[in-house]
Amino acid sequence: MNWFRQIGWFEWVAVALFILFYGLYLAKLMRISRVLRTPFYTVAIKLISRSVCFVLVVIAFLGPSFGDSKKEIKSVGKDIMICVDLSKSMDAFDIQPTRLEKIKYEMKKLVDAFSSDRVGIIIFSSEAFMQCPLTYDQNALNLFIETMNTSLVPSSGTDFGPPIKMALKKLTEQDAPSSQQKSKVIVLISDGEDFGEETDEIAREVEDDNIKLFTLGVGTERGSQIQSGRGYKTDQKGNTIVSKLNASSLKSLASKTSGQYFEINESKNDVNKMINTIGKIEGELRDARMVDVSANQFYYFLLAALVLLVLDILVSIKTVSI
Repeated sequence: MNWFRQIGWFEWVAVALFILFYGLYLAKLMRISRVLRTPFYTVAIKLISRSVCFVLVVIAFLGPSFGDSKKEIKSVGKDIMICVDLSKSMDAFDIQPTRLEKIKYEMKKLVDAFSSDRVGIIIFSSEAFMQCPLTYDQNALNLFIETMNTSLVPSSGTDFGPPIKMALKKLTEQDAPSSQQKSKVIVLISDGEDFGEETDEIAREVEDDNIKLFTLGVGTERGSQIQSGRGYKTDQKGNTIVSKLNASSLKSLASKTSGQYFEINESKNDVNKMINTIGKIEGELRDARMVDVSANQFYYFLLAALVLLVLDILVSIKTVSI
């Protein structure tokens, strides 16, 4: 038999108080019995029933569990690799306070929503870098998200190919049946300005591996200037650069991989919709094991104590009224 809690000072105090007060009660009955010259031994019936009732209540409080049973415990989850664009255009402020700061806030929501899944982070511009490998550690993920800024990567444009290729490699490093590949997800976050030449080829590899690729566009069609020091970023001719959301490239990429496109602009935020969509993807079975389980059976002892209490109330000893 197993116990939910061990006997402690509370139980010992209760036992001591029961013995003390019931002892005083019995001493009083003994004096009455001598005065009335009535037999005292019949009180033993009440003493035994009440003592058993008290012991049953204490046992129920300790939470006894017994009976052998087996239960299969399954660990099911997804692998989600988030690729975040950290090119200078993500410093545009058409989404307040900036596109990147808004994305960092929404990424924390995404990490929190998939706390039982493994999540990794890749940062990129024209090149891709692994910022955080697949992990269950939400604190580490949030720390990496908080430290993201556009100075972490080269500022020579945006290429979707390298981050998708790196995410695909990390998600397929371990051999797995094709049915389990469905539980692997790539989320690409960008303003959509893709200058790469190998994106389509890598997208076909993602499709062939049966991995879902979701894209999240951030920005507006009117766009905004990009803060650079005390002024705004300019091109080689000295003209102020205006960065606009290029949703078409992100939509095309998502459609080629049987994924879906989502957007954050001045009037809508599809992050919760994206979370719900990813949440509907069935996770893969990571581990299954049989464990011994036994339920808390306190109610049997509590019921027996209740029966004894009712009998104690209904049955009286006529020799001495108790």
